[in-house]
Amino acid sequence: MTIAIVGAGPGGLALARVLHVHGIDSVVYERDASRGARDQGSMLDIHSGQRALREAGLFEQFTALARGEGQDMRLLEPDGTLLLQEDTPDDAPLDRPEIDRADLRDLLVDSLPEHTVRWGHAFESAENGVLRFADGSSATYDLLVGADGANSRVRPLVTDARPAHTGHNAVELRISDIDRTHPDLAAMVGRGNYWVFGNGQSLAAQRNGDGCVRIGLNFYNTGEDWLATSGIPFDDPAAARARLIELHSGWDARFTALIAACDDTITARSSTTLPIGLTWPSKPDVTLLGDAAHLMPAVGEGANMALLDGASLGRALAAHPDDQLAAVEEYEHEMFERTSAAARMSADMQKMLMSPDASRRLLEFFQPSS
Repeated sequence: MTIAIVGAGPGGLALARVLHVHGIDSVVYERDASRGARDQGSMLDIHSGQRALREAGLFEQFTALARGEGQDMRLLEPDGTLLLQEDTPDDAPLDRPEIDRADLRDLLVDSLPEHTVRWGHAFESAENGVLRFADGSSATYDLLVGADGANSRVRPLVTDARPAHTGHNAVELRISDIDRTHPDLAAMVGRGNYWVFGNGQSLAAQRNGDGCVRIGLNFYNTGEDWLATSGIPFDDPAAARARLIELHSGWDARFTALIAACDDTITARSSTTLPIGLTWPSKPDVTLLGDAAHLMPAVGEGANMALLDGASLGRALAAHPDDQLAAVEEYEHEMFERTSAAARMSADMQKMLMSPDASRRLLEFFQPSS
């Protein structure tokens, strides 16, 4: 069986690793030119996905890289009122530790035989067992696994479903080497997550393992074209920061100071999701995992579901080495049920974040007895 995996994200790499553990070869085709060609983004909160890392034989290496202190949390309102502060004891269990996306990717890539991941292969199409890539090259497959994210090019091979905008737009920024450049802001943010909610907006600052703090500015109940009409000049970082500060008029000066301190790395993100409970008829030669299969609001479940997808599909293929359709059907049945529940929970959380009283509702969520 020639197994071709499109996409070297957590799910695709977890699948390749679990297959390797079972003595099954696969090839991962990734559009990035190399593992370091593109910034991998913020930290990941890995909780249920730890099961997949155990199955992949990588749990000890994961715990060595994970940041338990990343579980720290501070919740505030725009006027500076501190609603909640949770500091993680040094001996606390790693229930929801944070790990840099790049560290997780490196862990998974390094666990695979050399040349399993083929960098610089941007998927274009697949037909009759032949993959075609943007550079004109091709490869054959018996089973094609689309692990290529929210804008999956493999997805149309199994379903006509398309992601829909959620009414949530975001701008991501970064303060590099914050302990040296802005020690006062570093102390304010702390070791983990720093959240401010109010006025239909939120600011989420997150300490990363590389010494930077990533900042997400979220604008809720906004249209699909909001990023284009917001007046944020993304091609002029200094002017963009000034406009973002303007959009947070009336917020405590400590929060706008975080925006002012950011460097020129600015990324616009528009939030989309697939329908909750999406399914499709099983095919013997193609399936999906991760965001390609069940894109949901980014509230901490996506990467975990992708890791579990990879382990589940790898396990099914190992159990049915001579029957691809049986393996795909077994995997998809488990995946559909598991991820539908996660998508419903994520949608409920997103609805809470988009509510006018998000900060108070979050406080009740984290402290239900108060």
